[in-house]
Order: sequence, then C-alpha cells, then structure tokens
Amino acid sequence: MGSDDWVVGGIRIVTSTGICEDGYVWVHNGVIRELGSGPAPLAAPSPFADPRAAWLVPGFVDMHVHGGDGADVMDGKPESVERIGRFHASHGTTAWLPTTLTASADRLLQALDAVHEVRQRRWQGPTILGVHLEGPFIAPSRRGAQNPEHIVDPSVPLAESLLARVPGLVRSMTLAPERPGARELIEWVCRQGVLASMGHTDCDSDTARAAIQQGVRQATHLFNGMRGLHHRQGGPVAQALLDERVVCELIADGQHVDWDVLRLVVKVKGADGVALITDAMAAAGRPDGEYELGGLPVSVHDGRACLAGSDQLAGSTLTMDQAVRNMAVKVGVGLLDAVRMASTTPARQLGLSHRKGDIRPGMDADLVLLDESLSVLATWVGGERIFQR
Repeated sequence: MGSDDWVVGGIRIVTSTGICEDGYVWVHNGVIRELGSGPAPLAAPSPFADPRAAWLVPGFVDMHVHGGDGADVMDGKPESVERIGRFHASHGTTAWLPTTLTASADRLLQALDAVHEVRQRRWQGPTILGVHLEGPFIAPSRRGAQNPEHIVDPSVPLAESLLARVPGLVRSMTLAPERPGARELIEWVCRQGVLASMGHTDCDSDTARAAIQQGVRQATHLFNGMRGLHHRQGGPVAQALLDERVVCELIADGQHVDWDVLRLVVKVKGADGVALITDAMAAAGRPDGEYELGGLPVSVHDGRACLAGSDQLAGSTLTMDQAVRNMAVKVGVGLLDAVRMASTTPARQLGLSHRKGDIRPGMDADLVLLDESLSVLATWVGGERIFQR
C-alpha cells in the first residue's frame, strides 16, 4: 500500500444492497478500492479511530439547500457558499446543489457566479454538483416563501440566459407546469440535460400527468408549495406518487410533512422513489431569531422557520443526518432504506450513480462515519476528511 491508501475497518458498512457486518473499506487515491468483511488488508493506516464509531454510510447528497450557519445562497457571495457547505458537511453532506429562490435575473446571475467561483476552488467542503433553480417560473398562488415581485411565466429565453452564464452549472429546475410557456420550457430544459421538477404549482392531475410525459422527473418538496391531495382531484401529489418515473423530494422534519404521511409516501414509492432533502435556510445550525430567506424576513421559533408575522413555512433548519435519524426512528424506516433516500436515490437522479451514493469498488470515497445514535463523527469527500467531531 502507498501513502495514499487508508482503511476504515471493524465497522458496520451500509451499502445500497445491504449491511456488511464487521466490514472494512480500503481507499486508494480518493476512490474505494476494496470492500469486505473480516480483518482489514495488511496494516493500512486508519484516518480515524473512535470507540464510538458504529456505522459507515455513503455520503449524503442534498439536492435542495438554500443556506445554513447564517448564510444564504442568494447572498451572492462565494464566502456564503463555502460557509453553507462546511456547515452541512459537519452533518454528513458530501455533495449538494446550492439552491436559489425567485429573484431578479441579476440576483440569480450573481448567485450563479458565486457558486461557480467556489466550485473552481480546491476547498474543504462537499462537492458542488451544480445549482438547483427553484423559481422564478412558479405559480403565484403556491409561492410559499418566494418573493411574488419576481415571479414570471416560464420563458425559454430567460432560462437560456441563466443556463448560459456558466454552461453545465444548472442541474435542476423547479417550475409550475400549468403556467403559460411551461410546456415549451420543460421540453427545452430536458434537452439541455437539466432535471425538470414540478413544484410551487397549482396544477391539476391532467396537467401534472402531461408534464411528466413531457419529461418532468421530480416533485419539489412533495405536498409543500403545491395543490394538495384530494379524493376528487389528485393533482400533482397523486401523479408524483403514481408514476414510477418521478422521484419525490421529502423534508423529513415532522413540520413540513406529518410522520404518518411520510410513512405513506415511502410505502407507495419505496426508497428508490424518495430523495430526502433539507430545504435548509440560513438559520440551520443557528439559534432561534430573525433571519432572511431570499430577501424576505423569517422568524425562527423552536427550530420552525416561518415568514415573519405568519404561519407560512420558510425553508427549514433541518440537516441530512437529522433527516436520516427521523426516518429511521420516527418514521420506522430501516437504516438501509433511509440511507438510500439520502444518498443513492439523489445521486441516481443526477446521473451520478457510477460515482456517488454507494459504497463499492470504483466509487468516490465520499463517506460518513456515524455513532450508534446516527450522529456524524467524520465526513470524507474523495477520500479527504473534511469534518471530524
């Protein structure tokens, strides 16, 4: 073994297909070289030895995160992007999509520039896989905590100008399928290789079904910011649940979706049809108080973020490790499935299942070490430790 080899051994390893008891992972040059059970090969150095270590899981992939540790993607500053990334790395996120909000074209471009600048650097943080544009092509009636002043109808020219800013940076886009111009935008976005997601929408079942046929493959924070499920009109929720091609984002904090409803969604969709997200805003990791989300005032009490003076939820203070714990402990999902929803499914959605979202030979060594309570002890990205508790 060379100087770039290391091993984590004597631990339970969670993969996409099962749990390896008393396992080891051999990492070489940032890539998983070998996975097995029993004694680790040779006398390879271990980068982290802790008697509390209980589980090794693939790094979490958060497809929807606005902020954390007092910073917001819409600050439009590279230092804010880095701060958010470092915070979420301490909670097991090894790859993420910084997520924008409805804003002017100038502010959106500024946010894209900031993310791109950080992406070009070598920094101690989770991999930036691209950007998720959440708006401005949404329904005013389902805007949630988005600024109504900047909501516009779906527009291929505007989307083209945003995507052209940094080619390949935008990986996901949320839009309302019922808005004028949505059909053309969905088809155009899909041709660009961007993941089309329906969200902040008041569409009916027929419109949602047609949008899926056109290429929509995701539902943005299912139930939130969309027409609800009704026994006489299923709307976007029913279509997202029924169509196996659609992955449903879920915010598993018990505030955005009831625990029993989370159980119902997992029972219908399975772990391959659910992507856990945080939808975290700047207050994540910070005390209760007054914050902003995309320029709108937000009050946080008991960890619940709402637009100031209202009960309208405004993002969350959730982290990915807490989402996994909630699914395992409060929803009753097995750890294997909880990890699939936090790692494997989102990686697959972004076309990265050959590199991320699993622990097997040939994969990036994006790893998270957990204790028995499923709290993070250490996080590695590409074999490099970026967090240690």
